[in-house]
Amino acid sequence: MSWNSVDHRPAATGRCIILHPYLRIFNPNPDRLCIPNYRTPDSQLGECVRLAESIDLEVADYHVIKLNKIKPATYFGSGVVEEIYAQISDNHAKILIVDGTLSPIQQRNIERAWKVKVIDRTALILEIFGARARTKEGKLQVELAALNYQRSRLVRSWTHLERQRGGHGFLGGPGERQIETDRRIINKRITKLRKLLREVRRTRGLHRKARHSVPFPVIALVGYTNAGKSTLFNALTRADVIAKDQLFQTLDP
Repeated sequence: MSWNSVDHRPAATGRCIILHPYLRIFNPNPDRLCIPNYRTPDSQLGECVRLAESIDLEVADYHVIKLNKIKPATYFGSGVVEEIYAQISDNHAKILIVDGTLSPIQQRNIERAWKVKVIDRTALILEIFGARARTKEGKLQVELAALNYQRSRLVRSWTHLERQRGGHGFLGGPGERQIETDRRIINKRITKLRKLLREVRRTRGLHRKARHSVPFPVIALVGYTNAGKSTLFNALTRADVIAKDQLFQTLDP
């Protein structure tokens, strides 16, 4: 895999397989429905399927994978890795989504084993946010979050990182490693984004101050994604904001 630009999120089209890891050690008795706010593995998997479909990914297959423990190198055991590889080939999948959190090493190793793009839940949600953000502040926030996430992936995760680039100028020496170049580019962009966000927030603060001078109450609609906030907002205000039965459809206020 090569690292050709700062934005290296997966394309929002293609066939994918979704895996929801289920750790038995943290869920000794899944049949105890009396546990407050308990969500079954199937319900969590179903939500991840809907997340993938919300950005036009074609879900070819999906599974709950029961685990006794997480493997440091590959997250899943060798038997599961082999079984999933066969399913990837059978389904002609190009992307595999793990409904959990992968370390950079785990992501690299299972990408090598499965020969497809692998993303975890964080990357999937960032991809959705990137597609949904409309305001300037929203776009800046999403890009900043994506860059911080990508920076954490720069731990010898790609095969070409041992190469040396040529030096620049007379005192450039043997050059810098690709991983150092990538990190420097990302850090520079993060610094610029934080500066832009400070300006946007300063302007927003001035607008808020102006609103406070008007003697009207402020009401906020708060709830989980796809709970019906936009639908209720339209009903209360006769507005026409986008309201769909889709996760994270409305990202900006």
